[in-house]
Amino acid sequence: MDFLTDATHLHITTWVVALALFFAAVVMGTESKGRKIVHMVLRLFYILIIITGLALFIAWSSADAMQYGIKFLFGVLTIGMMEMVLVRSKKQKPTTMFWVLFALFLLATLFFGFKLPLGFDFLA
Repeated sequence: MDFLTDATHLHITTWVVALALFFAAVVMGTESKGRKIVHMVLRLFYILIIITGLALFIAWSSADAMQYGIKFLFGVLTIGMMEMVLVRSKKQKPTTMFWVLFALFLLATLFFGFKLPLGFDFLA
């Protein structure tokens, strides 16, 4: 399990791929088969993000439990907003509020992630 907690590279890779898949799914037609496939692969990456994030949380939360907890919460909320945007856009319902919340939660997650002791030091 050391490969999950030695560094953040696997976690960062999973959320970068997930963001690329999310934006790819958003620009696809709502009824296309490709969008369904990309959405299912994206859901797999949600699980991978949570697993790698949870492993990092368990290994490193003793350094600053509150900040790691807040970052974990913002990460889960970001994933939730990504899913809400895709599902509501498929149902052709308004998504503006969820786009705004997605942007806010993503920025907060990135800020806390880079500010933490295991993160990279360029946003904090």
